[in-house]
Amino acid sequence: MMDLDSIVDTESELQDLEEVVMGLIINSGQARSLAYSALKKAKEGDFEQARAVMAQSRMALNEAHLIQTKLIEEDQGEGKTKVSLVLVHAQDHLMTSMLARELIAELIELHEKIK
Repeated sequence: MMDLDSIVDTESELQDLEEVVMGLIINSGQARSLAYSALKKAKEGDFEQARAVMAQSRMALNEAHLIQTKLIEEDQGEGKTKVSLVLVHAQDHLMTSMLARELIAELIELHEKIK
């Protein structure tokens, strides 16, 4: 049986990392949510508002990316950052949000061309 205590050095280290990672999850989720709101505006024909909401989405994604960059810089490619399931989950949120934004930007452009 696996000894879970050997995986996590201390509970406080994990909590500190989880707090930082929650910022990544929250901002990534906000970016994705705003992007879908922008798509809804585009479907309604309100392209000016769609662009404004996409700009808000970009700001949320930038915040998430800054957190990711900070984690990468602190790790320095040496494995200093404890990889947890929460960190992997946060990275997944960030990447899917980035992809969603890219695809939604294309869809908004197509809706605008069609109208």
